[in-house]
Amino acid sequence: MRLIGAGGRPGSEGPELATAWTLPNLITIVRFLGVPLFVWFITQERYGPAVLTLVVMGSTDWIDGYVARRLNQVSAVGKWLDPVADRTALIVIAVTFVVDGIAPAWLVWAIVIPDIILIINAVILFRGPLHLRVILVGKIRTALLLVGAPLLLLHRVEGFGQEWILVVAQGLLAAGCVLHLVAAYAYFRAAHRKYRLERAEQQSCPP
Repeated sequence: MRLIGAGGRPGSEGPELATAWTLPNLITIVRFLGVPLFVWFITQERYGPAVLTLVVMGSTDWIDGYVARRLNQVSAVGKWLDPVADRTALIVIAVTFVVDGIAPAWLVWAIVIPDIILIINAVILFRGPLHLRVILVGKIRTALLLVGAPLLLLHRVEGFGQEWILVVAQGLLAAGCVLHLVAAYAYFRAAHRKYRLERAEQQSCPP
């Protein structure tokens, strides 16, 4: 979950910090704690606070990337914590939308299936998580989902039931899901390219 230009921690310049107790990581944890709060608001049909929770979660995701760069607090923990928190939050939000009838089921499948394929691919090739530089398509996708999800929920808030809000929200989410598939394919190819390069380097090095 990152706005265009916010920059992912993976690939950031500067040395990595060994400690996990950095300000960006604390912001990431606080953002992740907003997920159960969001789900609770939805179960209580308190859509206004749920929208605000989504907005705060999206903005703090931008903030933690900015702080990590500005304060040179890129850490090894942050490189896996940030994307894990992002993907988990996105999946939980999508599932909650579908269960509550806010969004159609294709929203979940379009997000979850590519992520599962990428996870399995990384485990098979690298026997663990894989950190790749965030590509432009991925940033645009995330921005569309970040804007589309709150708008779709806003349509259920009293006084904001205009049809145009629903149309715009659905259009943004559909475009975000299409770019999610494009980004997943690009990451899949990048993973295999990295794997081939590492294998070639290993074979070229003398025993």
